Amino acid sequence: MSSFSLEQHAISVKNVYRNLAPSTLYEEAIRHEPGTTIADTGALIAYSGEKTGRSPKDKRVVRHADSEADVWWGPVNFPLDEHAFMINRERAIDYLNTRSRLYVMDGYAGWDPDHRVKVRVICARPYHALFMHNMLIRPTDQELADYGDPDLVIYNAGGFPANRYTTGMTSKTSVDLSLEQREVVILGTEYAGEMKKSVFTFMNYFMPKADILSMHCSATAAPDSDDSAVLFGLSGTGKTTLSADPKRRLIGDDEHCWSDSGIFNIEGGCYAKAIYLTREAEPQIFDALRFGSVLENVVYDEAHHHVDFADTSITENTRGAYPIEYIDNARVPCVAGHPSNVIFLTCDAFGVLPPISRLTPEQAEYHFISGYTAKVAGTEVGVTEPQATFSPCFGGPFLVWHPGKYADLLSRKIRQHNASVWLINTGWNGGPYGVGQRVKLAYTRAMVDAIYSGVLNDAPTETDPVFGLHVVTSVPGVPEEILVPRNTWQDKDEYDRTAKKLATLFADNFANYADGVKPEVKAAGPKI
Repeated sequence: MSSFSLEQHAISVKNVYRNLAPSTLYEEAIRHEPGTTIADTGALIAYSGEKTGRSPKDKRVVRHADSEADVWWGPVNFPLDEHAFMINRERAIDYLNTRSRLYVMDGYAGWDPDHRVKVRVICARPYHALFMHNMLIRPTDQELADYGDPDLVIYNAGGFPANRYTTGMTSKTSVDLSLEQREVVILGTEYAGEMKKSVFTFMNYFMPKADILSMHCSATAAPDSDDSAVLFGLSGTGKTTLSADPKRRLIGDDEHCWSDSGIFNIEGGCYAKAIYLTREAEPQIFDALRFGSVLENVVYDEAHHHVDFADTSITENTRGAYPIEYIDNARVPCVAGHPSNVIFLTCDAFGVLPPISRLTPEQAEYHFISGYTAKVAGTEVGVTEPQATFSPCFGGPFLVWHPGKYADLLSRKIRQHNASVWLINTGWNGGPYGVGQRVKLAYTRAMVDAIYSGVLNDAPTETDPVFGLHVVTSVPGVPEEILVPRNTWQDKDEYDRTAKKLATLFADNFANYADGVKPEVKAAGPKI
């Protein structure tokens, strides 16, 4: 292993290992990270310590004159002054310089060579290096030789806490982004997902500046053409399930950009939920968690190192990170043409949104900014009825600009490339959760297949009187009686009351963003 000078980053550790192969990172992890081991499938099992998920309230963006007017300040982007950032940066570097071994991983964010970003990760744990080896796009040996200076540097000193007395700190955890220095400093959390989402947040600022839409979505392509589709949806809506389609090629499962050339995946791998994972339910993901992959915070038996994916004793947020080429039907390079279809997924536990609707560009902006789904009753103590959840642009925690910026970009690209936009409800029908029935997955798949085939381009629709949606009333393979939700409720008055209640929740939520959107988008919401 050759050493690598990082003087430009103020790193002076003698043993610095750059871009080690996965097998070598396995050796480093087993030798130098207590508790790290290998699953019977060959995946590296690692633990992130106290933090087993992201810490969004500890995310900070440096307030700087050059970007201050661009950033959507508030509960997503908490401001940090430059002096406090430099204190945290020096604290992180000092910690890294006390380590006996450091790891550097160089890679790219963005599969389109015209828009890719060079990312350098400096960390003290082999597990973190392997994780980012999987999540970034892996350069060739020649590209590494010609790599040059990175566009973004991540100092991962997560094993050392932030000083709570530093101005702007609210805990021992801090994830700080300086848009001007193009640096991220991580303190007080060893959860690997913070690195992944720091890259996405960086892209969410710089891509829209270049008139490129960054998107928190999955994407697929036709098997025999350049035609693509993107699927947006919050957790539990079916985004991962519906993008794992054997009849399509997978572009990516989480983060993409839409440029003038088409779409491209930001990442080189996937970071899939592993809780309750089975080969029968999700064979592609299950089989991808093999040698070279990282299994994070899972429980295994000591005798055979067999992972118990149903054991939540450490966390319910167990994860697996693997290169995208571990998915058999992945399209590599992960680029495709302009989407013919944009699909928004929601799991409406109120049971009032139709299974499938077609949206106008203005409605697309409205529902994109809303980012709606619902929790079901009984998932939390005290929750006795469905709870609406809204996340702007289906990725609120990672936005940098006002949601209206991304929505406007989406609308312009939809119009320019004549894409169709669909809202699919994978939730309840015939009543709310506890009364009605969830829409069968087979029916939802039939709807998505019909979208891809073009059958629905001329399908009959009727306008929903409350939400204004163009409800599709005929889909091959789907019973017509379930397509208009009011018709499925026995108590029509109760449906009307529930629909108006949900419409009010939409309006109340949208009021948070109304100052940053066009009047015609505001008018595209529900009629109360």
